[in-house]
Amino acid sequence: MSTTLVWWTLAIYIVVSLYIAYLSRSGKQTSMESYFLGERKLGGFVSALSYSATTYSAFMLVGLAGLTYKGGIGAYGFEIVYFMGVSLVAIFGPRFWLVGKKYGYVTPSEMLGDRYQNKKVAAIVAIASCIFLIPYSAVQLAGVGYLLSGVTNNAIPFTTGVIIATVLAIVFSYIAGIRSVAWTDSLQALVMIITATIVVVLIVNGLGGASGFFNTLETNHPEFLTVPGNGFFSFLTFLGLTVPWFFFSLSNPQVSQRLFMPDSLGSLKRMLMGFLVFGFIYTIVSVVWGFSALVMFPGLENADLATPMILSSELVPPVLGAIVMVGIMAAAISTIDSILLTLSSLFARDVYGNLSKKSNDQHQLLVGKLVIPVIAILAYLFAQMNVSLIAVLSVASSAGLLVTVPAIIGAFFWKRGTAAGVMTSVIFSGVIVLYLEFAKIKPFGIASGIWGLLISTTLFITVSLLSKAPEQKANEFISYIKTELTKNKKKQNRVS
Repeated sequence: MSTTLVWWTLAIYIVVSLYIAYLSRSGKQTSMESYFLGERKLGGFVSALSYSATTYSAFMLVGLAGLTYKGGIGAYGFEIVYFMGVSLVAIFGPRFWLVGKKYGYVTPSEMLGDRYQNKKVAAIVAIASCIFLIPYSAVQLAGVGYLLSGVTNNAIPFTTGVIIATVLAIVFSYIAGIRSVAWTDSLQALVMIITATIVVVLIVNGLGGASGFFNTLETNHPEFLTVPGNGFFSFLTFLGLTVPWFFFSLSNPQVSQRLFMPDSLGSLKRMLMGFLVFGFIYTIVSVVWGFSALVMFPGLENADLATPMILSSELVPPVLGAIVMVGIMAAAISTIDSILLTLSSLFARDVYGNLSKKSNDQHQLLVGKLVIPVIAILAYLFAQMNVSLIAVLSVASSAGLLVTVPAIIGAFFWKRGTAAGVMTSVIFSGVIVLYLEFAKIKPFGIASGIWGLLISTTLFITVSLLSKAPEQKANEFISYIKTELTKNKKKQNRVS
Protein backbone atom coordinates (compact mmCIF):
# COMPACT_ATOMS: atom_id res chain seq x y z
CA MET A 1 0.00 0.00 0.00
CA SER A 2 1.34 3.42 -0.95
CA THR A 3 2.69 5.40 1.99
CA THR A 4 1.35 8.58 0.40
CA LEU A 5 -2.14 7.07 0.24
CA VAL A 6 -1.90 6.08 3.90
CA TRP A 7 -0.88 9.59 4.98
CA TRP A 8 -3.65 11.24 2.93
CA THR A 9 -6.27 8.85 4.32
CA LEU A 10 -5.03 9.54 7.84
CA ALA A 11 -5.20 13.28 7.24
CA ILE A 12 -8.79 13.09 5.98
CA TYR A 13 -9.79 10.91 8.94
CA ILE A 14 -8.22 13.33 11.41
CA VAL A 15 -9.92 16.39 9.88
CA VAL A 16 -13.37 14.73 9.72
CA SER A 17 -13.08 13.30 13.24
CA LEU A 18 -11.97 16.61 14.72
CA TYR A 19 -14.89 18.35 13.02
CA ILE A 20 -17.39 15.83 14.39
CA ALA A 21 -15.82 16.05 17.83
CA TYR A 22 -16.14 19.85 17.70
CA LEU A 23 -19.81 19.60 16.67
CA SER A 24 -20.43 17.34 19.67
CA ARG A 25 -19.75 20.18 22.05
CA SER A 26 -23.01 21.05 23.78
CA GLY A 27 -22.98 23.66 26.51
CA LYS A 28 -20.11 24.07 28.93
CA GLN A 29 -18.39 20.94 30.19
CA THR A 30 -18.05 22.33 33.72
CA SER A 31 -18.84 19.31 35.88
CA MET A 32 -17.65 15.74 36.30
CA GLU A 33 -21.06 14.48 35.17
CA SER A 34 -21.12 16.54 31.97
CA TYR A 35 -17.49 15.94 31.00
CA PHE A 36 -17.23 12.24 31.81
CA LEU A 37 -20.86 11.06 31.40
CA GLY A 38 -22.29 13.45 28.80
CA GLU A 39 -24.84 14.57 31.44
CA ARG A 40 -26.36 11.07 31.17
CA LYS A 41 -28.11 12.09 27.93
CA LEU A 42 -26.74 9.70 25.29
CA GLY A 43 -29.38 8.16 23.02
CA GLY A 44 -29.59 4.47 22.21
CA PHE A 45 -28.11 4.66 18.69
CA VAL A 46 -25.06 6.69 19.66
CA SER A 47 -24.61 4.61 22.82
CA ALA A 48 -24.67 1.36 20.82
CA LEU A 49 -22.11 2.51 18.25
CA SER A 50 -19.89 4.09 20.89
CA TYR A 51 -20.06 0.99 23.11
CA SER A 52 -19.19 -1.15 20.08
CA ALA A 53 -16.24 0.96 18.97
CA THR A 54 -14.89 1.14 22.51
CA THR A 55 -15.18 -2.61 23.06
CA TYR A 56 -14.19 -3.85 19.59
CA SER A 57 -10.90 -2.07 19.22
CA ALA A 58 -7.56 -3.12 17.75
CA PHE A 59 -8.27 -6.35 19.58
CA MET A 60 -10.65 -7.58 16.86
CA LEU A 61 -9.26 -7.08 13.35
CA VAL A 62 -5.68 -7.16 14.63
CA GLY A 63 -5.88 -9.24 17.82
CA LEU A 64 -8.69 -11.72 17.13
CA ALA A 65 -7.61 -12.13 13.51
CA GLY A 66 -4.09 -12.80 14.78
CA LEU A 67 -5.39 -15.26 17.37
CA THR A 68 -7.30 -17.10 14.62
CA TYR A 69 -4.15 -17.16 12.50
CA LYS A 70 -2.21 -18.56 15.47
CA GLY A 71 -4.67 -21.08 16.91
CA GLY A 72 -7.54 -21.59 14.48
CA ILE A 73 -11.27 -21.98 15.13
CA GLY A 74 -10.77 -21.93 18.90
CA ALA A 75 -10.49 -18.15 18.56
CA TYR A 76 -14.11 -18.06 17.41
CA GLY A 77 -15.19 -20.02 20.49
CA PHE A 78 -13.14 -17.68 22.66
CA GLU A 79 -14.92 -14.61 21.28
CA ILE A 80 -18.36 -16.24 21.44
CA VAL A 81 -17.83 -16.80 25.16
CA TYR A 82 -17.26 -13.06 25.49
CA PHE A 83 -20.42 -12.54 23.46
CA MET A 84 -22.29 -14.72 25.96
CA GLY A 85 -20.81 -12.63 28.77
CA VAL A 86 -22.46 -9.54 27.35
CA SER A 87 -25.70 -11.04 28.67
CA LEU A 88 -24.46 -9.77 32.03
CA VAL A 89 -25.28 -6.26 30.78
CA ALA A 90 -28.94 -7.29 30.56
CA ILE A 91 -28.79 -8.14 34.27
CA PHE A 92 -26.47 -5.46 35.63
CA GLY A 93 -27.00 -2.66 33.11
CA PRO A 94 -30.40 -1.50 34.43
CA ARG A 95 -29.08 -1.74 38.00
CA PHE A 96 -26.03 0.41 37.21
CA TRP A 97 -28.23 2.94 35.42
CA LEU A 98 -30.82 3.18 38.21
CA VAL A 99 -28.39 3.70 41.09
CA GLY A 100 -26.18 5.95 38.98
CA LYS A 101 -29.06 8.30 38.31
CA LYS A 102 -30.40 8.22 41.88
CA TYR A 103 -27.10 8.70 43.72
CA GLY A 104 -25.18 10.65 41.07
CA TYR A 105 -22.34 8.17 40.64
CA VAL A 106 -19.72 9.16 38.08
CA THR A 107 -17.52 6.06 38.33
CA PRO A 108 -18.15 2.36 39.09
CA SER A 109 -15.64 2.53 41.94
CA GLU A 110 -17.51 5.48 43.48
CA MET A 111 -20.63 3.30 43.38
CA LEU A 112 -18.84 0.52 45.25
CA GLY A 113 -17.44 2.94 47.82
CA ASP A 114 -20.91 4.28 48.58
CA ARG A 115 -22.60 0.89 48.54
CA TYR A 116 -20.10 -0.54 51.05
CA GLN A 117 -19.98 2.78 52.97
CA ASN A 118 -16.21 3.20 52.84
CA LYS A 119 -14.30 5.69 50.67
CA LYS A 120 -11.20 3.51 50.84
CA VAL A 121 -13.07 0.92 48.79
CA ALA A 122 -13.53 3.45 45.99
CA ALA A 123 -9.85 4.45 46.10
CA ILE A 124 -8.53 0.87 46.14
CA VAL A 125 -10.75 -0.28 43.26
CA ALA A 126 -9.79 2.85 41.28
CA ILE A 127 -6.06 2.22 41.80
CA ALA A 128 -6.47 -1.44 40.79
CA SER A 129 -8.25 -0.35 37.62
CA CYS A 130 -5.42 2.06 36.76
CA ILE A 131 -2.78 -0.63 37.29
CA PHE A 132 -4.44 -3.16 34.99
CA LEU A 133 -5.99 -0.84 32.39
CA ILE A 134 -2.86 1.05 31.42
CA PRO A 135 -1.38 -2.10 29.81
CA TYR A 136 -4.68 -2.57 27.96
CA SER A 137 -4.36 0.99 26.63
CA ALA A 138 -0.86 0.12 25.50
CA VAL A 139 -2.32 -2.83 23.58
CA GLN A 140 -4.43 -0.43 21.53
CA LEU A 141 -1.47 1.83 20.86
CA ALA A 142 0.62 -1.16 19.81
CA GLY A 143 -2.20 -2.28 17.50
CA VAL A 144 -2.01 1.03 15.65
CA GLY A 145 1.77 0.75 15.49
CA TYR A 146 1.63 -2.74 14.00
CA LEU A 147 -1.07 -1.68 11.56
CA LEU A 148 0.67 1.37 10.12
CA SER A 149 4.10 -0.23 9.97
CA GLY A 150 2.66 -3.39 8.41
CA VAL A 151 0.62 -1.79 5.61
CA THR A 152 3.50 0.52 4.64
CA ASN A 153 6.24 -2.12 4.95
CA ASN A 154 7.80 -0.11 7.83
CA ALA A 155 7.81 3.16 5.87
CA ILE A 156 5.78 4.44 8.83
CA PRO A 157 7.67 3.02 11.85
CA PHE A 158 5.92 1.28 14.74
CA THR A 159 6.81 4.13 17.11
CA THR A 160 5.36 6.76 14.76
CA GLY A 161 2.05 4.91 14.69
CA VAL A 162 2.01 4.71 18.49
CA ILE A 163 2.72 8.45 18.80
CA ILE A 164 -0.07 9.35 16.34
CA ALA A 165 -2.58 7.24 18.28
CA THR A 166 -1.49 8.71 21.62
CA VAL A 167 -1.80 12.32 20.47
CA LEU A 168 -5.19 11.79 18.82
CA ALA A 169 -6.58 10.02 21.89
CA ILE A 170 -5.55 12.96 24.09
CA VAL A 171 -7.03 15.52 21.68
CA PHE A 172 -10.39 13.72 21.34
CA SER A 173 -10.59 13.37 25.13
CA TYR A 174 -10.05 17.09 25.64
CA ILE A 175 -12.40 18.54 23.02
CA ALA A 176 -15.67 17.73 24.76
CA GLY A 177 -15.01 14.84 27.08
CA ILE A 178 -17.16 11.77 26.56
CA ARG A 179 -19.41 13.58 24.07
CA SER A 180 -16.63 13.98 21.52
CA VAL A 181 -15.52 10.40 22.15
CA ALA A 182 -19.07 9.06 21.71
CA TRP A 183 -19.74 10.93 18.48
CA THR A 184 -16.39 10.09 16.90
CA ASP A 185 -16.89 6.50 18.06
CA SER A 186 -20.18 6.38 16.15
CA LEU A 187 -18.51 7.44 12.91
CA GLN A 188 -15.64 5.04 13.47
CA ALA A 189 -17.91 2.08 14.23
CA LEU A 190 -19.95 2.55 11.06
CA VAL A 191 -16.88 2.92 8.84
CA MET A 192 -15.22 -0.05 10.53
CA ILE A 193 -18.07 -2.56 10.20
CA ILE A 194 -19.06 -1.62 6.64
CA THR A 195 -15.59 -1.54 5.10
CA ALA A 196 -14.31 -4.62 6.96
CA THR A 197 -17.31 -6.65 5.76
CA ILE A 198 -16.75 -5.52 2.16
CA VAL A 199 -13.09 -6.53 2.35
CA VAL A 200 -13.95 -10.00 3.68
CA VAL A 201 -16.40 -10.54 0.81
CA LEU A 202 -13.77 -9.46 -1.72
CA ILE A 203 -11.09 -11.71 -0.21
CA VAL A 204 -13.29 -14.80 0.03
CA ASN A 205 -14.42 -14.31 -3.59
CA GLY A 206 -10.80 -13.83 -4.64
CA LEU A 207 -9.87 -17.10 -2.96
CA GLY A 208 -12.45 -19.12 -4.88
CA GLY A 209 -15.68 -18.19 -3.18
CA ALA A 210 -16.98 -19.62 0.09
CA SER A 211 -16.70 -23.25 -1.00
CA GLY A 212 -13.25 -22.83 -2.50
CA PHE A 213 -12.04 -20.88 0.50
CA PHE A 214 -13.10 -23.49 3.05
CA ASN A 215 -11.96 -26.37 0.85
CA THR A 216 -8.49 -24.80 0.78
CA LEU A 217 -8.54 -24.48 4.57
CA GLU A 218 -9.68 -28.05 5.02
CA THR A 219 -7.04 -29.35 2.61
CA ASN A 220 -4.02 -27.27 3.64
CA HIS A 221 -4.76 -26.46 7.30
CA PRO A 222 -7.21 -29.05 8.69
CA GLU A 223 -5.77 -28.75 12.21
CA PHE A 224 -6.97 -25.13 12.36
CA LEU A 225 -10.60 -26.19 12.00
CA THR A 226 -10.65 -28.30 15.18
CA VAL A 227 -10.02 -27.70 18.88
CA PRO A 228 -7.37 -27.96 20.29
CA GLY A 229 -6.22 -28.20 16.68
CA ASN A 230 -2.52 -27.32 16.45
CA GLY A 231 -2.32 -27.41 20.24
CA PHE A 232 -2.56 -23.69 20.92
CA PHE A 233 -6.07 -23.88 22.37
CA SER A 234 -5.62 -26.52 25.02
CA PHE A 235 -8.46 -26.69 27.55
CA LEU A 236 -6.61 -24.76 30.26
CA THR A 237 -5.38 -22.15 27.79
CA PHE A 238 -8.91 -21.70 26.45
CA LEU A 239 -10.26 -21.41 30.00
CA GLY A 240 -7.61 -18.87 30.97
CA LEU A 241 -8.43 -16.73 27.95
CA THR A 242 -12.22 -16.92 28.12
CA VAL A 243 -13.01 -16.42 31.82
CA PRO A 244 -11.61 -12.85 31.97
CA TRP A 245 -13.37 -12.09 28.69
CA PHE A 246 -16.73 -13.42 29.94
CA PHE A 247 -16.74 -10.87 32.77
CA PHE A 248 -15.27 -8.06 30.62
CA SER A 249 -18.46 -5.96 30.61
CA LEU A 250 -18.48 -5.88 34.42
CA SER A 251 -14.80 -5.83 35.32
CA ASN A 252 -13.60 -3.16 32.86
CA PRO A 253 -14.63 0.28 34.17
CA GLN A 254 -14.38 1.98 30.76
CA VAL A 255 -17.24 -0.33 29.72
CA SER A 256 -19.31 -0.42 32.91
CA GLN A 257 -19.08 3.38 33.27
CA ARG A 258 -21.02 3.65 30.01
CA LEU A 259 -23.97 2.00 31.74
CA PHE A 260 -24.44 5.33 33.56
CA MET A 261 -24.65 7.36 30.32
CA PRO A 262 -27.88 6.50 28.40
CA ASP A 263 -30.78 8.91 28.80
CA SER A 264 -33.27 6.17 29.70
CA LEU A 265 -33.65 2.46 30.34
CA GLY A 266 -35.06 2.21 26.83
CA SER A 267 -31.87 3.69 25.39
CA LEU A 268 -29.84 1.28 27.51
CA LYS A 269 -31.78 -1.64 26.01
CA ARG A 270 -31.28 -0.32 22.47
CA MET A 271 -27.59 0.11 23.22
CA LEU A 272 -27.30 -3.55 24.19
CA MET A 273 -29.28 -4.84 21.20
CA GLY A 274 -27.32 -2.70 18.75
CA PHE A 275 -24.06 -3.86 20.26
CA LEU A 276 -25.05 -7.54 19.97
CA VAL A 277 -25.85 -7.17 16.26
CA PHE A 278 -22.64 -5.25 15.63
CA GLY A 279 -20.56 -7.70 17.67
CA PHE A 280 -21.87 -10.83 15.98
CA ILE A 281 -21.11 -9.49 12.50
CA TYR A 282 -17.70 -8.22 13.53
CA THR A 283 -16.75 -11.50 15.18
CA ILE A 284 -17.48 -13.47 11.99
CA VAL A 285 -15.60 -10.90 9.92
CA SER A 286 -12.53 -11.00 12.19
CA VAL A 287 -12.31 -14.79 12.28
CA VAL A 288 -12.70 -15.12 8.50
CA TRP A 289 -10.09 -12.37 8.20
CA GLY A 290 -7.64 -14.46 10.23
CA PHE A 291 -8.31 -17.59 8.19
CA SER A 292 -7.86 -15.61 4.98
CA ALA A 293 -4.42 -14.49 6.12
CA LEU A 294 -3.57 -18.11 6.95
CA VAL A 295 -4.45 -19.17 3.41
CA MET A 296 -2.68 -16.24 1.74
CA PHE A 297 0.37 -15.78 4.00
CA PRO A 298 1.22 -18.97 5.93
CA GLY A 299 4.25 -18.89 8.18
CA LEU A 300 4.14 -15.32 9.53
CA GLU A 301 6.44 -14.96 12.56
CA ASN A 302 4.13 -12.42 14.20
CA ALA A 303 0.44 -13.37 13.94
CA ASP A 304 -0.61 -9.76 14.64
CA LEU A 305 0.72 -8.85 11.19
CA ALA A 306 -2.01 -10.94 9.54
CA THR A 307 -4.31 -7.94 9.08
CA PRO A 308 -1.69 -5.54 7.67
CA MET A 309 -0.65 -8.24 5.19
CA ILE A 310 -4.24 -8.66 3.99
CA LEU A 311 -4.75 -4.92 3.58
CA SER A 312 -1.58 -4.74 1.49
CA SER A 313 -2.54 -7.70 -0.71
CA GLU A 314 -3.60 -7.57 -4.36
CA LEU A 315 -7.12 -8.73 -3.49
CA VAL A 316 -7.88 -5.49 -1.63
CA PRO A 317 -8.16 -2.25 -3.65
CA PRO A 318 -5.66 0.23 -2.16
CA VAL A 319 -8.23 2.93 -1.39
CA LEU A 320 -10.55 0.44 0.35
CA GLY A 321 -7.60 -1.02 2.23
CA ALA A 322 -6.61 2.46 3.41
CA ILE A 323 -10.18 3.16 4.61
CA VAL A 324 -10.31 -0.13 6.52
CA MET A 325 -6.92 0.64 8.02
CA VAL A 326 -8.24 3.97 9.28
CA GLY A 327 -11.36 2.26 10.63
CA ILE A 328 -9.27 -0.19 12.66
CA MET A 329 -6.99 2.58 13.84
CA ALA A 330 -9.97 4.72 14.79
CA ALA A 331 -11.47 1.86 16.81
CA ALA A 332 -8.23 1.48 18.72
CA ILE A 333 -8.12 5.21 19.42
CA SER A 334 -11.75 5.16 20.58
CA THR A 335 -10.83 2.54 23.16
CA ILE A 336 -7.77 4.49 24.28
CA ASP A 337 -9.58 7.79 24.74
CA SER A 338 -12.43 6.04 26.56
CA ILE A 339 -9.90 4.47 28.92
CA LEU A 340 -8.14 7.83 29.36
CA LEU A 341 -11.41 9.46 30.37
CA THR A 342 -12.40 6.61 32.66
CA LEU A 343 -9.05 6.38 34.44
CA SER A 344 -8.77 10.15 34.83
CA SER A 345 -12.29 10.24 36.31
CA LEU A 346 -11.40 7.36 38.65
CA PHE A 347 -8.26 9.12 39.83
CA ALA A 348 -9.94 12.51 40.22
CA ARG A 349 -13.14 11.26 41.86
CA ASP A 350 -12.02 8.32 43.93
CA VAL A 351 -8.35 8.90 44.70
CA TYR A 352 -7.86 12.69 44.76
CA GLY A 353 -11.47 13.29 45.83
CA ASN A 354 -11.09 11.04 48.87
CA LEU A 355 -7.62 12.25 49.85
CA SER A 356 -8.27 15.99 49.62
CA LYS A 357 -10.57 17.43 52.27
CA LYS A 358 -11.13 20.57 50.14
CA SER A 359 -12.06 18.61 47.02
CA ASN A 360 -15.17 19.63 45.11
CA ASP A 361 -16.59 18.82 41.70
CA GLN A 362 -14.68 21.60 39.90
CA HIS A 363 -11.39 20.63 41.54
CA GLN A 364 -11.94 17.01 40.56
CA LEU A 365 -12.70 17.99 36.96
CA LEU A 366 -9.48 20.00 36.78
CA VAL A 367 -7.43 17.14 38.22
CA GLY A 368 -9.11 14.71 35.83
CA LYS A 369 -8.12 16.82 32.83
CA LEU A 370 -4.57 17.23 34.10
CA VAL A 371 -3.92 13.49 34.48
CA ILE A 372 -5.22 12.56 31.00
CA PRO A 373 -1.84 13.16 29.28
CA VAL A 374 0.02 11.53 32.19
CA ILE A 375 -1.95 8.31 31.76
CA ALA A 376 -1.48 8.50 27.99
CA ILE A 377 2.31 8.82 28.35
CA LEU A 378 2.43 5.82 30.68
CA ALA A 379 0.48 3.78 28.12
CA TYR A 380 2.83 5.00 25.38
CA LEU A 381 5.89 3.86 27.35
CA PHE A 382 4.30 0.47 27.94
CA ALA A 383 3.47 0.13 24.23
CA GLN A 384 7.14 0.64 23.35
CA MET A 385 7.79 -2.81 24.80
CA ASN A 386 6.43 -3.99 21.43
CA VAL A 387 4.70 -7.06 22.88
CA SER A 388 3.48 -9.59 20.31
CA LEU A 389 0.11 -11.36 20.22
CA ILE A 390 -2.15 -8.49 21.24
CA ALA A 391 -5.10 -10.74 22.13
CA VAL A 392 -3.19 -12.54 24.87
CA LEU A 393 -1.96 -9.30 26.47
CA SER A 394 -5.51 -7.92 26.33
CA VAL A 395 -6.77 -10.91 28.28
CA ALA A 396 -3.90 -10.60 30.76
CA SER A 397 -5.02 -7.05 31.55
CA SER A 398 -8.62 -8.19 31.98
CA ALA A 399 -7.41 -11.02 34.22
CA GLY A 400 -6.28 -8.46 36.80
CA LEU A 401 -9.61 -6.65 36.69
CA LEU A 402 -11.43 -9.92 37.47
CA VAL A 403 -10.61 -9.43 41.15
CA THR A 404 -13.29 -6.70 41.38
CA VAL A 405 -16.10 -8.92 40.05
CA PRO A 406 -17.16 -10.49 43.39
CA ALA A 407 -17.52 -7.03 44.95
CA ILE A 408 -19.61 -5.80 42.00
CA ILE A 409 -21.94 -8.80 42.07
CA GLY A 410 -22.16 -8.59 45.86
CA ALA A 411 -23.12 -4.91 45.69
CA PHE A 412 -26.38 -5.79 43.93
CA PHE A 413 -27.20 -9.26 45.21
CA TRP A 414 -25.61 -9.84 48.64
CA LYS A 415 -26.51 -7.59 51.53
CA ARG A 416 -23.93 -9.26 53.73
CA GLY A 417 -20.95 -7.95 51.73
CA THR A 418 -18.61 -5.56 53.58
CA ALA A 419 -15.94 -2.97 52.84
CA ALA A 420 -13.34 -5.14 54.57
CA GLY A 421 -14.28 -8.00 52.28
CA VAL A 422 -13.90 -5.83 49.19
CA MET A 423 -10.56 -4.31 50.17
CA THR A 424 -9.04 -7.63 51.24
CA SER A 425 -10.19 -9.46 48.12
CA VAL A 426 -9.06 -6.77 45.68
CA ILE A 427 -5.66 -6.09 47.27
CA PHE A 428 -4.51 -9.64 47.98
CA SER A 429 -5.83 -11.28 44.82
CA GLY A 430 -4.63 -8.33 42.74
CA VAL A 431 -1.10 -8.75 44.07
CA ILE A 432 -1.23 -12.47 43.34
CA VAL A 433 -2.34 -11.85 39.74
CA LEU A 434 0.49 -9.33 39.25
CA TYR A 435 3.03 -11.78 40.64
CA LEU A 436 1.81 -14.64 38.45
CA GLU A 437 1.83 -12.44 35.34
CA PHE A 438 5.30 -10.97 35.91
CA ALA A 439 6.78 -14.32 36.93
CA LYS A 440 4.95 -16.05 34.06
CA ILE A 441 3.78 -18.78 36.41
CA LYS A 442 0.64 -20.91 36.00
CA PRO A 443 0.17 -23.10 39.09
CA PHE A 444 -1.30 -26.45 37.95
CA GLY A 445 -1.48 -24.96 34.45
CA ILE A 446 -4.22 -22.53 35.52
CA ALA A 447 -3.97 -18.90 34.34
CA SER A 448 -3.63 -15.94 36.69
CA GLY A 449 -7.13 -14.60 36.00
CA ILE A 450 -8.83 -17.76 37.21
CA TRP A 451 -6.67 -17.83 40.34
CA GLY A 452 -7.47 -14.17 40.93
CA LEU A 453 -11.22 -14.75 40.60
CA LEU A 454 -11.20 -17.81 42.87
CA ILE A 455 -9.09 -16.14 45.56
CA SER A 456 -10.97 -12.83 45.45
CA THR A 457 -14.34 -14.62 45.71
CA THR A 458 -13.15 -16.71 48.67
CA LEU A 459 -11.69 -13.70 50.48
CA PHE A 460 -14.69 -11.47 49.77
CA ILE A 461 -17.15 -13.99 51.19
CA THR A 462 -15.01 -15.09 54.15
CA VAL A 463 -13.95 -11.63 55.33
CA SER A 464 -17.45 -10.25 54.81
CA LEU A 465 -18.91 -12.93 57.04
CA LEU A 466 -16.35 -12.02 59.71
CA SER A 467 -17.02 -8.26 59.57
CA LYS A 468 -20.00 -5.96 59.96
CA ALA A 469 -22.07 -5.14 56.88
CA PRO A 470 -23.61 -1.68 56.22
CA GLU A 471 -27.15 -3.02 56.61
CA GLN A 472 -29.01 0.27 56.16
CA LYS A 473 -27.27 1.17 52.91
CA ALA A 474 -27.48 -2.38 51.60
CA ASN A 475 -31.23 -2.54 52.24
CA GLU A 476 -31.80 0.91 50.73
CA PHE A 477 -29.64 0.17 47.68
CA ILE A 478 -31.07 -3.24 46.80
CA SER A 479 -34.69 -2.41 47.71
CA TYR A 480 -34.64 0.70 45.50
CA ILE A 481 -33.43 -1.33 42.52
CA LYS A 482 -36.04 -4.03 43.08
CA THR A 483 -38.84 -1.48 43.35
CA GLU A 484 -37.82 0.44 40.22
CA LEU A 485 -37.34 -2.69 38.13
CA THR A 486 -40.80 -3.91 39.18
CA LYS A 487 -42.33 -0.56 38.20
CA ASN A 488 -40.59 -0.63 34.84
CA LYS A 489 -41.74 -4.19 34.16
CA LYS A 490 -45.38 -3.28 34.94
CA LYS A 491 -45.08 -0.23 32.68
CA GLN A 492 -43.80 -2.37 29.82
CA ASN A 493 -46.62 -4.87 30.32
CA ARG A 494 -49.19 -2.05 30.09
CA VAL A 495 -47.61 -0.74 26.90
CA SER A 496 -47.50 -4.19 25.30
